[in-house]
Amino acid sequence: MPFNTNIMHIQFSTSKNTKPTKYGFITKTIVMTLAIIIASYIIKGVHVENVFVAILAAVVISLLNNFIRPILIVLTLPFTIVSMGLFLLVINAIIILLASKIVPNFYVDGFWTALGFSLLITVLNYLLDIPTKMMNKKEYDNDNTFAKEYHDNNKFDDYEDVTDSEEYKDNDSNDNNDKNLLN
Repeated sequence: MPFNTNIMHIQFSTSKNTKPTKYGFITKTIVMTLAIIIASYIIKGVHVENVFVAILAAVVISLLNNFIRPILIVLTLPFTIVSMGLFLLVINAIIILLASKIVPNFYVDGFWTALGFSLLITVLNYLLDIPTKMMNKKEYDNDNTFAKEYHDNNKFDDYEDVTDSEEYKDNDSNDNNDKNLLN
């Protein structure tokens, strides 16, 4: 007898109720590029020559965040614990300084400028990524057929009246017999 895979559907979900899209890296790179351009106009110590440099800086910062940042976090874990997480801001500034050394025509004047730049990029990334998250959530809600199938196939209503069932009537008569015995 072959195994039927349609019997059970297990769905692992996140608290965000979003699913990854096939354009995730491109979207995040565009958002990071916009954040770098906006932040470079706001902070005077950051110099980005043109849009292509901003795109390259966004890719390099993303790669450094994915590969170097976890190593730095593990190596500096005691400092992070003692500072109650504030040392992560220093790690972010170091990532920005490393990116400015790698990417030509992307300059950051110093540590404090890099720290302010990383804070501003974090805020801008969050704000610019909100529409993307909303679009992903809408796609997830439309594609989530499991919840619809479960609700349609569920034989119980949300509020089912069980007082009319025979089992309830039997239990009720037993309760009356118990009361008569006590009296």
